[in-house]
Amino acid sequence: MEPLVSVAIVTCDSRRFIAACLDSVFQQTYPRLEVVVLDNASTDGTWEFLETRADRIRLLRSPVNIGFAAGQNEAIRCSRGDWVLTLNPDARLEPDFVSRLLEAADWDPRVGVLCGKLLRAAPDLGIPAERRIDSAGIYFTPSLRHFDRGWNEPDDGRYGRPEYVFGASAAAALYRREMIDDVACSDGFFDPDFFVYREDADVAWRAQWLGWKCLYVPGAVGYHVRRMVAQRRRRAPAPLRMHSVKNRFLMRIKNMTPGLRRRCALPALTRDLLILGGALSLEPACLPAFWHVAALRRRALAKRAEIAGRRRVGDDDIAVWFSWKPAARPFSASDAESAPAPAQAPALAANAAAR
Repeated sequence: MEPLVSVAIVTCDSRRFIAACLDSVFQQTYPRLEVVVLDNASTDGTWEFLETRADRIRLLRSPVNIGFAAGQNEAIRCSRGDWVLTLNPDARLEPDFVSRLLEAADWDPRVGVLCGKLLRAAPDLGIPAERRIDSAGIYFTPSLRHFDRGWNEPDDGRYGRPEYVFGASAAAALYRREMIDDVACSDGFFDPDFFVYREDADVAWRAQWLGWKCLYVPGAVGYHVRRMVAQRRRRAPAPLRMHSVKNRFLMRIKNMTPGLRRRCALPALTRDLLILGGALSLEPACLPAFWHVAALRRRALAKRAEIAGRRRVGDDDIAVWFSWKPAARPFSASDAESAPAPAQAPALAANAAAR
């Protein structure tokens, strides 16, 4: 029997997107899907629309906005699938998206997450005539910034081969349940302290430390409305910009090691000074981020300790991913077939077996 795939969606005032998003899920050719939607206290009619689809989805509601990370954790907790597809409400999928990713999942037991080629969507989630890339996986630079590979580049055949990448955009990422259980900290798979933004990069970094791979599969195509980009950053709501700054530093506290710090010290410090200077002179609404980092530091260090004792990959293997150009490793079917899957921590493996 085919594995069950749980589609986990978190909405918050997503009425203009959610119908097209759900329709693309219902039209998937893959036969075994369940859909779990958590609504974060929407006030724009999203909840009322979701109730009209209650016969086809498992519907959860939070009385307050708990954020994307905590919302996804709750949706994942309530799901039953062997795989979990996190999906933004402002994303839509081609009908064979799930089938193509699951087919590729059999290529390598070390793969804990798969991502397809996301293309840019119009503001109403329509499909533009000009095809441009939104994400072909994520990568980090030595300045500790992370980017979507290929963002805004023409979809003209580039990024056309399956490759290992550092991580996946959670706008549409397929996670293996075993990896979710292995990588999760005590407060969940995605870090609820992040609230929104960069939580997928944090998960990718933890997964890399524990030996899991991320496979990019270009034949699986989706579309995504990108609302937070550098060119429009200052037009984004101030709380979102604040979380973006805060999470850059929380992610480092949780995942940085001395060896990697030495390699990235100068470019990371230069970027940090630019961020601080920008907050002081141009975006004072971002200054609370530094207070939040200080307040959350002890908790972040505790989460770091949960993972650090189980690291399976050394600094040198991680450092190669931090590159000024989009980093990827070629996919080799022969290497994949001979490689064992990452060993799980005993307690987490037991939890997975008990599902």
